[in-house]
Amino acid sequence: MPLPASLVGAVSGPFHYTADARWLMAYAAALGERAPCYFDTRQPLAHHPLFPVCLEWDAIVALRESTEAGAMTAAEKAAAVHAEHDLHLLRPLRAGERLQVTATAIALEARRPGAYLVKRIDTRDAAGELVTRTYQGTLYRGVAIDGAPRALEAAPAWPVAADQAPDGPGHAIEVPAGLAHVYTECARIWNPIHSDLAHALAAGLPDIILHGTATLALALSTVVATRLQGTPARVTRLGCRMSGMVRLPSTLTLHAVECGPDALSFAVRDVHGAPVLSRGFVTCGPGSASKVAALGGQGSAIAPT
Repeated sequence: MPLPASLVGAVSGPFHYTADARWLMAYAAALGERAPCYFDTRQPLAHHPLFPVCLEWDAIVALRESTEAGAMTAAEKAAAVHAEHDLHLLRPLRAGERLQVTATAIALEARRPGAYLVKRIDTRDAAGELVTRTYQGTLYRGVAIDGAPRALEAAPAWPVAADQAPDGPGHAIEVPAGLAHVYTECARIWNPIHSDLAHALAAGLPDIILHGTATLALALSTVVATRLQGTPARVTRLGCRMSGMVRLPSTLTLHAVECGPDALSFAVRDVHGAPVLSRGFVTCGPGSASKVAALGGQGSAIAPT
């Protein structure tokens, strides 16, 4: 069944959380982090750059359930994939602070593989100030749209760095057999295709697969360790295209190239050289992520093709 263009504008939330130290540490530990900045509670804890996805999950699920209700079959829902991700970090999260999260469907268009929905997920502090903003693209494979393409706002253009294709020597990323289960519990992101074999097979997958955000988080851990002097707070924006599935266990390879003093592009490939993350980018320093007024005001109305 087609997705109606009228779903653009749907909102879920707000959902309220405390980003407590236990959660911040558990997420870092799930990714194999060892740096004291993630665990030494005698000082303000750093958070992994991708930790905001943990806070966003409930809002994403609620929006997905409201937009899919009555619009698609179970098989069509199961065929949905997290295709693209663009996270803006306006400031670091602080352990123990109260946060609220909302998700809004901002754009829908038909692509050759299916319907493409863009969501904007906002995380704000107790004063209502924006802390992070994510633009997430979901592809509903084989699903049409009912009505003309529609967009409420323009998502920011991706950095030029994302257009480069890094190659050459890379950094190995080991994915242990149990990571999907550990990540599920530590991130508090529950999607049964990542931990329930029967459900994964019923969805047409060859096995349980690793979360796309877990793959991205592992890539970011490697970038922070090898390119950013082990300082996660330097990251102000990050994103990629989810290009392939990761089975467990696996050995992946990160390829990265600097694109000036404040940005780099990266790709992650499997043992066969096939991309699992592509068009990856990380920006550092003040960059565009510190300019709240620019968010949602420039670039394509739909995430990049």
